[in-house]
Amino acid sequence: MIALDVDGTLVDHDGHMSPAVRSAAQAVVASGHDVMIATGRSLNATLPIIEQIGLERGYAVCCNGGVTLRLDPSMDTGYEIIHKATFDPAPALKALRERLPNAKYALEDEDGNFLSTERFQDASFGVESIGVDFQTMLDATAVRVVVFSSENTSDEFNEAIRHIGLSGVTYSVGWTAWLDIAAEGVTKASALEVLRHKLGTDQANTVAVGDGRNDIEMLTWAGRGVAMGQAPDEVIAVADEVTASVLDDGAAQVLLSVL
Repeated sequence: MIALDVDGTLVDHDGHMSPAVRSAAQAVVASGHDVMIATGRSLNATLPIIEQIGLERGYAVCCNGGVTLRLDPSMDTGYEIIHKATFDPAPALKALRERLPNAKYALEDEDGNFLSTERFQDASFGVESIGVDFQTMLDATAVRVVVFSSENTSDEFNEAIRHIGLSGVTYSVGWTAWLDIAAEGVTKASALEVLRHKLGTDQANTVAVGDGRNDIEMLTWAGRGVAMGQAPDEVIAVADEVTASVLDDGAAQVLLSVL
C-alpha cells in the first residue's frame, strides 16, 4: 500500500510532473501494488493527477483526509465518494478572523462548492470559487477550510494560530502563511488507516511519501515514511528516510525502489 502526496512530491510547485516521476508511478501502478493519492487538494484538483499516473482502480484520499474516493472505470465518472468528513467551520472562522482580519478565507462545502471571500482562488480547489459574504461561510457545512494571508510571514501566521488555540478541528500550516482545516481527528493518516483495514494490508507493508506539515501524521503512520529532500525539519524528523527533492525526482527514486 503506497500513499503519495501530490504537491511537492509528485509535482513541483508549478504543478508540473516530470517524465521520470510519471513513468515510475505508472510502473508501480501497473505492477499491482495498491497505489493511492493522499493529498490536501480537493477532488477536482486531484483527478488530473490520478489520470496522469494511470490509476483507474483503487482509492484516493483528498482534502487532507476529508474525502475518500473509490476508483472504478465502469462508473460514469470513474469514481465514487465513499466517505466525506464534514464539520461546523463557524467557531474556527470567527476566531481566525478576529486575529487575522485581512486574511483570505475559502471553504469547500459538502456539495463540493468553494465559497470564498475576496474571490480567493487557488489551483488546489479544482473549481472556480464563489464569492460570498463571511456570514454565508459561517452558516455552511465544511469539508475543508483554507486561510491565506499575504500580509504575514509563515512564522507570524503560526504565532497567530497558536495564540488562537483552535479546537474542535484538525489543522496544518503550509510552506507560506497558509492554513488547511479539516474535521477534528481527520488527517491523511486517519483516512489511510481505514483503507488499510479495508484492504487487509499489514502495517509493515505501507509506504508514504510527502513533503509538507500536513504529511507528518501520514509519514508517522506508514511502515516506511519517506520525506522529500526539501521538506521542513519537522517533517524530516518524523520520517524513516529522506529522498531527493522534488526538483531531483525524489518520488521516482522511492517508487523505483518498491519495484
